[in-house]
Amino acid sequence: MRVPLRIGDRLVDAANGKTFVRRNPVSGEVASEAAAATPDDVQLAVAAAQTAFETWSETGPNTRRAAINDVAALLAKRADALIDAMVAETGTSLAWARFNVQGSQVLLREAAAMATQVGGDVVPSDKPGCLAITERVPAGVVASMAPWNAPLLLGLRAIAMPLVCGNSVVFKSSEHCPASHHLMGELFIEAGLPPGLVNVISHDRADAPEVVEALVAHPDVRRVNFTGSTQVGRIIGRLAGQYLKPSLLELGGKAPLVVLADADLDLAVEAAAFGAFMNQGQICMSTERIVVDESVADAFVEKLVAHTRSLQARAPQEGKALAALIDVAAADPVRELIEDAQAHGATLHMPWQQEGPIVQPMVLDGITSEMRIDHEESSGPVASVVRVANEDEAVLFLVDL
Repeated sequence: MRVPLRIGDRLVDAANGKTFVRRNPVSGEVASEAAAATPDDVQLAVAAAQTAFETWSETGPNTRRAAINDVAALLAKRADALIDAMVAETGTSLAWARFNVQGSQVLLREAAAMATQVGGDVVPSDKPGCLAITERVPAGVVASMAPWNAPLLLGLRAIAMPLVCGNSVVFKSSEHCPASHHLMGELFIEAGLPPGLVNVISHDRADAPEVVEALVAHPDVRRVNFTGSTQVGRIIGRLAGQYLKPSLLELGGKAPLVVLADADLDLAVEAAAFGAFMNQGQICMSTERIVVDESVADAFVEKLVAHTRSLQARAPQEGKALAALIDVAAADPVRELIEDAQAHGATLHMPWQQEGPIVQPMVLDGITSEMRIDHEESSGPVASVVRVANEDEAVLFLVDL
C-alpha cells in the first residue's frame, strides 16, 4: 500500500520525495511504502492544524460529540481494511487486530460522551456578592504520537480526546505501521470533519529525531501526547521541557499478577497466560511478573507450563491467538533477558524456540531481584514467576515495584 502524508485537505508526498518501506515481519513482503516526512512537512502540517483549530475551537460540544460518533460508525464499516493493514505491517494475530477495532469503537463513543463533560469550576471570591468561575478552553494544536503495538486503540485515543476538547491534531504515525495509522487518520476525513483538523505524517526511522523535534518545537504546538517506550519517552520529555510544552507520556510497564494460597489455580493460570502472552507480550500492560505464594507455587507452575505448551505461535493468517513479534530483531533482547535470568538461577521450563519473528511462549520460574527481567520490560512471550513466602511478602513486593 502506498501511504502519503495527510496535510490539510491534501494527500501529498514528502517535500523531498523520499519514501520508506515497511515489510511484513513474517513473509518479508512489502506491506507499505510510506512518505518520509521532513521538518518542512511538519511545518505545513502544523500550519494546517492551526488554521482548522481556529474554527473548530468555536464549535459547541454537541457538534464535537456527533462528529466523533460518526467516526465510530465509519470505523465499523472500514474494519476489514484496518485489520488487514495491522496484520500485514505488525505480524500480530487476527484476534488482537479485531480487538483493536472493537475496543476502538467503544473508545470513540466514550470520548464523544465526554464532550459535554468538559467544564470549569466555581472558586471562592474575596468580593461579597460576586461569583468567580474558571473555564476550560481549547489549547491549540496537539502533537500526538502512538506506537505500533495497538495501532488503533492508542492512535485513536491520542486523537479523539484532543478533538473533543476543541483542539486540532498533528499525528505522527509509527514507522512500523504507517498504513494502519494512515487509514485510521482518514476515518476523520471520511466522516466529514474539517480538513486540517487531523493531519497524519509518517517518517523514516532515521529521520525520527529531527521530525519529532520540529514537531515539538513548533510554536503553534501547545500540547504533546506520547505513548511508547520509556527510552523514547525520556527523549520526548526532555524536548517538551526544553520548549516548555505540557506533555502527557504513557511509557513502558512491569505489571504484576498475584496468586495467593487460596486462589483457584486453573483460573489463575488462564489469567496469567492471557496477560503474559496476548499480542506476544508486546503490550505495556502485559503481565510481566507473576507473584505466587510459595505454598501453591509448584502446583501453579506445573499447570502454567502445561497450559503454555498447548499454545503455539503461528503466522497470523493461521488464526492462532499468538502470532509474530514486530520483527526478528525484537527477539534478541527477550532472549538476552532470559539468558541473564538463567545465569542467576532461574529455570526456563521449555527451550527457546524461534522461527524468524515467531517465538514460542515460555515460562521462566524463580525470578529474583538481581535478574534484569525482574525490572526490565521483556516485551516478549515469556511468563516470569516470582515466588514469595506468604501474603505479607507479596504485599511488600508490590509496594517495592
